[in-house]
Amino acid sequence: YSEKDISPYFWHNGKYPETEEYKTLQAGDFADYRLRINGLVDNPVELSLDELRSLAYHEQITQHFCIQGWSGIAKWGGVSMSTILELAKPKPEAKWVIFYSFALGPDGGIYYDAQPIEQMTYPLTMLAYEMNDDDLSFGHGAPLRLRNEVQLGFKLVKWIKGIEFVEHFS
Repeated sequence: YSEKDISPYFWHNGKYPETEEYKTLQAGDFADYRLRINGLVDNPVELSLDELRSLAYHEQITQHFCIQGWSGIAKWGGVSMSTILELAKPKPEAKWVIFYSFALGPDGGIYYDAQPIEQMTYPLTMLAYEMNDDDLSFGHGAPLRLRNEVQLGFKLVKWIKGIEFVEHFS
């Protein structure tokens, strides 16, 4: 896709984060945000937004497909998950990547999703902090969201709090 294909309106949905932790970070323009990357890795790290922005920049224009029956095209900017893999150095036994959200799940508790580690090396799998050349909005997952273009929209965790590499998602 090209910039001329970008949708004039891009829906957002999901259960928005309402915790004091998220509200405090949001009120401070995410200056104190830290993405924790841990689990079965040789190099567990915590990265600020500035540190994420200092990593190799990745940009893509892709179409989003929602199970609710809509789709939209947007330009995403951020960091490739391949770059995150190089930084964290997952151990061979890591087979799944868990993305944790600041939002709560439908039954309470933190919302998360498990993705196969091999999909993290795909060229269009990234952590986005920008959408259409602007910082992510609240509704689109600020400060950080997953884009994995082989997954449907509900699998693309928004408001990412942490990433954990695990052997099995159970």
